[in-house]
Amino acid sequence: MNTPRRVAITIGDPAGIGPEIVLKSLLSREVAGQCTPVVIGDRAVLAEAASALNLSIDPSAFELVECGAVTGGFEKGRPTALGGSAAVAYVKKAVELVMERRADAMVTAPISKEALKLAGYPWPGHTELLAELTGTRDFAMMLAGGPLRVILVTIHAAIRQVPDLVTKERVLKTIGLAERACSMLGIEQPRIAVAALNPHAGEAGIFGSEDIMEILPAVKEAQLRGISASGPYPADALFHKAYKGEFDIVVCMYHDQGLVPLKMIAFDTGVNVTVGLPLVRTSPDHGTAYDIAWKGVAGPSSMIEAITMAVRMKNAARRS
Repeated sequence: MNTPRRVAITIGDPAGIGPEIVLKSLLSREVAGQCTPVVIGDRAVLAEAASALNLSIDPSAFELVECGAVTGGFEKGRPTALGGSAAVAYVKKAVELVMERRADAMVTAPISKEALKLAGYPWPGHTELLAELTGTRDFAMMLAGGPLRVILVTIHAAIRQVPDLVTKERVLKTIGLAERACSMLGIEQPRIAVAALNPHAGEAGIFGSEDIMEILPAVKEAQLRGISASGPYPADALFHKAYKGEFDIVVCMYHDQGLVPLKMIAFDTGVNVTVGLPLVRTSPDHGTAYDIAWKGVAGPSSMIEAITMAVRMKNAARRS
């Protein structure tokens, strides 16, 4: 019989909904018994959350790794320097546990880009922070929800910068990471669709040259490497085909191109996966939700999905 996976779970920004959704996920049927949760945070935060939200948690249901980042009172419902520094401390500890093989995978509750900035950190989010902590050069963000999986060529970039960032090299690298992402999920010989950047895939260059000059050569190079990739496809029709099961994953050129359709069908259950790291990391596909934090109304569905996906990915790796 296989030993249950040890999953390091950070509580995210203490001022947001992270503590609440972590505690609620521990009470769920889907998580209980599927893994050994190792919660990374501070006892003071979790105790206050359990009391304020009237959550009865069995202490034996999880292990707690105390970070000492928050030991007293803290502001809730808005980004603060303390929240940013605490969130980073939790992530660093989780990475340490996984890299030292004291945990099998990590799941991160939401953090705030503004709080990170207030704390003096340069990272725009988890993805870039994790890449730096693990020394990873080639990485990408994949989102999964319902029948859709999307992976992004560019992540947190202004729209006006995107065309310059969509290069053959970046697209080709992301296609390779898409194949790797599917392998992590146990999907063999995945069907990879590549989205166009411009309307109608540029309409033979009338609406832009990126699809012809950068994206198409990347697709052809991937095919020469034995990867089952095709495109670029006009995005307005592509996601319908992916939703119907014609493709296993879609390579998207920018953040909202992939996240809008995914959140339309799986807003409460979407999962973010960082592909390319030397570890498995998933997270809920939503933010800190300061407006509803500490009010007892945050739903844990996406966190539960993130935990179960982390376990599934590690089990797929075990079988391969």
